[in-house]
Amino acid sequence: MTEPILLSVSDGVARVTLNRPDRLNAIDAAAAGRWRDVAEEVTGRADVRAVVLDAAGPAFCAGGDVGAMAAGGTDGAAIRQLADTIHHGMRALRGGAVPIVAAVQGAVAGGGLGVMLTADIVVASTGASFQSRYANIGLTPDCGVSTLLPEAVGTRRALQLLLGDIRLDARTALEWGLVGEVVDPEDLAARADAIAASWASGPSAAYGQARRLLRADRSRSFAAALDDEAATIGAAFDTEDASTRIAAFVEGSRR
Repeated sequence: MTEPILLSVSDGVARVTLNRPDRLNAIDAAAAGRWRDVAEEVTGRADVRAVVLDAAGPAFCAGGDVGAMAAGGTDGAAIRQLADTIHHGMRALRGGAVPIVAAVQGAVAGGGLGVMLTADIVVASTGASFQSRYANIGLTPDCGVSTLLPEAVGTRRALQLLLGDIRLDARTALEWGLVGEVVDPEDLAARADAIAASWASGPSAAYGQARRLLRADRSRSFAAALDDEAATIGAAFDTEDASTRIAAFVEGSRR
């Protein structure tokens, strides 16, 4: 049976591919479990220095597979368990020290917004579109959307998207700050790959720790954040990578 999410690693870059194209990569129980396992693996492997998150088929992710849930007679307890499984993976990716770039095409809806926003940089195709759809079916946000969406676009715009039946095109999503870049469809994969390759070939440990610091729990105190920064930069300073780059910088500044 084909895996609902594919994982491959090459030259320090992990490629995580949502792989249910016939269901617009909507997440069912099997996909949720695979998402959790893949997230734990890529954030725990020493040979992974960057992640590309992409999707097979015409859409990035339509959120939860509501059709399968309805057909299977799923109840609220099962939905909570499904959400908990997905959220396990979300926590691993958000708390990890590996930078992530998402390559997004077609429709992104519901929990697909949260999946997308686990990435640090989102590159969208000109044909991508974004909408909530939660309220349309009487449901509430999951997959970290209640946190990640206002982080990306601000509370007012997040509420506009969640409470209104609106659909953003790629250019509007760029203006809102929901995505970082918009490219032609034929350039999407290459652009995401180039970003990941630059991370993997550069000071990847520093990139990873920088994203971890920025994505840390916002409820922690400023003092705790400062302590984390001090410990992290101290540890970074002692690495061979930093020593080499600092020496090159100092030498260059003398010229």
